Amino acid sequence: MAEKEFKLPDVGEGVAEGELVNWLVAPGDTVTEDQPVAEVETDKALVEVPSPYNGTVKQLHAEEGQMVPVGDVIVTYDVPEEGDDASGEPAGEEPAATDPEASADTDADAASDGPTADEPATTDSDAGATDEAPEPSSGRVFAPPSARRLARELGVDIAAVEGSGPGGRVTEGDVRAHVETGESEDAGAAGGDSSGPKQVDIGGKKSAVSRKGGDDADGATAEVAAGSAPSSVEAAGRDRTLAVPATRKAAEDAGVDLDDVPTDETRDGEAFVTTEQVEGYAQAVKEAKAAEAEEAAAGGDGADAPARSAAAGNGASASREPESVPYRGVRRTIGQQMENSKYTAPHVTHHDTAVVDELVDVRADLKERAAERDVKLSYMPFVMKALVAGLKEFPYLNSELREDDEEILLKKEYNLGIAVATDAGLMVPVVKDVDEKSIVELAAEVNDLASRARERKVSREEMQGGTFTITNFGAIGGEYATPIINYPETAIMGLGAIDERPVAEDGEVRAAHTLPLSLSIDHRVIDGAEAGQFTNFVMERLENPSLLLLE
Repeated sequence: MAEKEFKLPDVGEGVAEGELVNWLVAPGDTVTEDQPVAEVETDKALVEVPSPYNGTVKQLHAEEGQMVPVGDVIVTYDVPEEGDDASGEPAGEEPAATDPEASADTDADAASDGPTADEPATTDSDAGATDEAPEPSSGRVFAPPSARRLARELGVDIAAVEGSGPGGRVTEGDVRAHVETGESEDAGAAGGDSSGPKQVDIGGKKSAVSRKGGDDADGATAEVAAGSAPSSVEAAGRDRTLAVPATRKAAEDAGVDLDDVPTDETRDGEAFVTTEQVEGYAQAVKEAKAAEAEEAAAGGDGADAPARSAAAGNGASASREPESVPYRGVRRTIGQQMENSKYTAPHVTHHDTAVVDELVDVRADLKERAAERDVKLSYMPFVMKALVAGLKEFPYLNSELREDDEEILLKKEYNLGIAVATDAGLMVPVVKDVDEKSIVELAAEVNDLASRARERKVSREEMQGGTFTITNFGAIGGEYATPIINYPETAIMGLGAIDERPVAEDGEVRAAHTLPLSLSIDHRVIDGAEAGQFTNFVMERLENPSLLLLE
């Protein structure tokens, strides 16, 4: 066997470092070339880093959440040398199989001697439930990080899951369907064996935590899953435990002895503990201590424990404890970008309201025609067209200030970023060349980019090159805001909710559809008067959408 070091590659042009968000392998895992070994986040894109070798993971050199410079060693491998078989043993005088297909099968068997990151370790109870464990596929599995993470949490071999996505891509739904099918099959083979620590579902993740000396192990499982504190928690008390660096850090932060965390997973014959199991065990210990303290304060007879437990669940002191949430990944990237923008560009926000009754009517007329082309037509494409018309008339709002060169770059491309709220934070995919596309084409592209952004499938390149940004906070309610410029751009337009509001016209008040607008500008480049003129120009086209035909 030869030892090989793998350095973090350049995962994006001009990127100097990335955050190691998630390890997809652990020490002792057998990996194949091009198999993803880690998820790394740079800027606002999450990418999978593939292995350059076939071999065994010997050591991980970074922890989850750590910023790693490009070129730093992140993994050390044991790689078979020429003349070794897949297991690293010298090859015999005679080949094990002369048939190419048989040889390939033999290699796959040898590579599967140890559990991989996506393959759950085999335990004694598992062996009793099935005669033969499924062998993982030696080919590369196409699956997004979210599906791989779910597979690991549920103990599923991702290679055994049949993908329903494009090109056989495995989705989260495929993983769940595989688990449901497997559970129904295992239920008949398991025979109701309740020996060993129970797997307790805590917050959607599993942890091997059970009540001590309980005759009713299932009752303890239900109690912990429901959030009630068990009277005590059984510690494993091992002499040796394997875990990745991030898990060891989680145990240290939680004040938990890693050897005490129950687990039924193994790596190379040693107990292997995951971060989820550490968190579940720490939570169960915390609840057990709280319950014991509560019982002692009440006299220790335990007769009214259910009532006290209910009282604790209804807003007692435990719920008042602060919770620490990691500030990293997309959230930290957003924070750094917002800080850079706010403390670099002096912001001024101009507010106004457009009366858009005609726009509402035009959109209603065209909505069915767009649906015939399988396109959902919103108001956004009309706003984009009106903004591009305004940017052509007022080019300083489509610019970039280059202080080092002492110049303002007036851009001739009209690439509009569309801010999209996702579970991971705010993402801004960019629609390129808006001035060259029709309303229907823009609607289709916006819908596609927004959908893929929410699924974390939008590429880094698709979030670059913007010249002006739109943020639609009206989609979740609200009228006005002070949006922060997507630096180094010089302006951003915020859209409120289109709704009926009172409007005074010719001395009378009527209900009209209005669109609140909030334009933030970089006051170093754009004056307040120019911001007002630009907004009026855009409003004129939103209030009279037929003018967009002239653009």
